[in-house]
Amino acid sequence: MIEYVRIPSPVGSLTVFAKNGNLIRLSIDGDGFQPPNSRELVFNPENPLLKEAERQLKEYFSGKRKVFRLPLQMEGSVFQRKVWRCLLEIPYGETRSYQDVAERIGNRKAVRAVGQANRNNPLPIIVPCHRVIGKDGSLKGYFGSKTDWKAYLLKLEGFSPQKAEDQPPRAEIM
Repeated sequence: MIEYVRIPSPVGSLTVFAKNGNLIRLSIDGDGFQPPNSRELVFNPENPLLKEAERQLKEYFSGKRKVFRLPLQMEGSVFQRKVWRCLLEIPYGETRSYQDVAERIGNRKAVRAVGQANRNNPLPIIVPCHRVIGKDGSLKGYFGSKTDWKAYLLKLEGFSPQKAEDQPPRAEIM
């Protein structure tokens, strides 16, 4: 059984999914995610894990939480899971470039693959893919072209991405 809850947030309505005591997905309205059509999918705002996720997300958006403490189950390739673990190591309020992440996981040529793994992150915000930016300081795609979400989350964390020439960051799809 997959249980879920909807949570209002400054970036849109969040839908958080849990299965077997782990969070498996966080979807932001407009990100294109289609939940599975399944008899296993049950709305359950009383699920203790989903209530805890809601509490922690609200604390994050109010500036009171810097690290999430939630059980996660992220399904993906070995490479994707490596990237996602690396994202969890990026401190609140800091950023890394796609190149930095590629080097950190031991494959400096995998910059585009890091971008794809970021795009496929099933638990954005909690696994902070928004903290990965272009090497030149520009915002790169976040759920396609939703760089406004990325900019909002970075600003919330006290980071203001600017290019070297002090221009507003441009959006690019990775």
